[in-house]
Amino acid sequence: MTSTALSPAQPTRAGSTTFADLGVPTDLLAILDAAGITVPTPIQAATLPDSLAGRDVLGRGRTGSGKTYAFAIPVIARLAAKGGRATAKRPRALILAPTRELATQIEETVAPLARAAGLSTRSIFGGVGQQPQVDALRRGIDVLIACPGRLEDLIGQGHCNLSAVDITVLDEADHMADLGFLPAVRRLLDATPRDGQRMLFSATLDNAIDVLVRRYLTKPRVHEADSAQSPVIAMDHHVLHVTRELRIPVLADLASAPGRTIIFTRTKHGAKTLARKLNGLGIPSVDLHGNLSQNARTRNMTAFHEGTASTLVATDIAARGIHVDDVALVVHADPPTEHKAYLHRSGRTARAGAAGTVITLAAEDQRHDVRSLTRAAGIKPKNTTVADTDHPVLTELAPGARSRPGGWSAPGGDATGQSQNGQGRSGGGRSRGGRSRGASGAARSGAARSGAARSGAGRSGSGQGGGRRGGRSGGGRSSGGAAQGQSRSGQR
Repeated sequence: MTSTALSPAQPTRAGSTTFADLGVPTDLLAILDAAGITVPTPIQAATLPDSLAGRDVLGRGRTGSGKTYAFAIPVIARLAAKGGRATAKRPRALILAPTRELATQIEETVAPLARAAGLSTRSIFGGVGQQPQVDALRRGIDVLIACPGRLEDLIGQGHCNLSAVDITVLDEADHMADLGFLPAVRRLLDATPRDGQRMLFSATLDNAIDVLVRRYLTKPRVHEADSAQSPVIAMDHHVLHVTRELRIPVLADLASAPGRTIIFTRTKHGAKTLARKLNGLGIPSVDLHGNLSQNARTRNMTAFHEGTASTLVATDIAARGIHVDDVALVVHADPPTEHKAYLHRSGRTARAGAAGTVITLAAEDQRHDVRSLTRAAGIKPKNTTVADTDHPVLTELAPGARSRPGGWSAPGGDATGQSQNGQGRSGGGRSRGGRSRGASGAARSGAARSGAARSGAGRSGSGQGGGRRGGRSGGGRSSGGAAQGQSRSGQR
């Protein structure tokens, strides 16, 4: 296929435009409204007129900008308008995603829209048994959301055929390239009809993406809804210079404050080990990395979504596409090796216009690398040398009463760790949304804790609505802090 050359587009603002103004069908408007999605994000406002009209679209938007709805809406609207039914083994629309977590999340977004239009969806990926996926393909699937590897396997076995695909979407295209999936992606795109609509969405547009665009998109409408470094705007960026010995105590202090925290490590072993240590210190934590089975990954993400685990320790597998509301703090326990990874990791907070805090821990021998990293990312972080866990910057960055209610345990399993005073978890104070934590963990120093803020040697205050942004006042420490805050319902 021929295409227009890539050319930069000016950032587009949603302004006062509504989904109805953009041509979204009435039945889908009702689903969006029920989900609290009422105002289009810039990437949605920019791309929907073209995608709903059936044009090929190349959309660049940062993580958390609402790209999933930007392609989910036109996929469902156009299939519904065309009519017809899915036949065995021949899906009508294909959405390709780089990871299992992202595929699952896309299906969660697409499925309510599809049900409203009388269409079926199914996600397909490796790491789980294939028979349920084969059975679903045999029954017929309107919208197939798939990871390239498993889809190629099923095609090779004769369980799937892409010749009836009317619409193809490639999500997180740059991450596909980073993971080495482009040869498989090209083979899959070659198996779809040449005259079908194709949409490609990516956080960055580079040479690898340009190759796909030139080969597979026909006269695409190019929309860049924000600048490549715009995620930094709604975030506070800090670098904490710590000794190797202080790394775990500082991470534990930050993670024991109210609210959801994501901590990134460089290796799978590092994520597993750090989660175990935090659980041993009484901080309910789960890990996410490539060595986990799909069932374990799903279980751990559910625990983090629901707030039974307040800290997620992850490798870069979670840096792209994973959507969790109300993540107040992202910590780079191991600084990433390049700036794109920094921006994608950091994008787990400050989603859909919400504010967030990003912290990078840097040992003495990492100072130069971190300085180069942040410069390449286009940010100017505040640098602080932290000599102990009583440093006031820790409370400034993660306000609230520190709580260590006990390590998280898998359903039906043994606890993965005990709090420092030997107490297990008591559910008081932990909300489903994850903005407050349990009430019975003992203070690290044995002193009482209360409320959600600290000044000097003590912490107090109600923390209502404040979460990590709560104020500070004098007082002791207590584990009873009711640090409830507003849920941030970002768009996907």
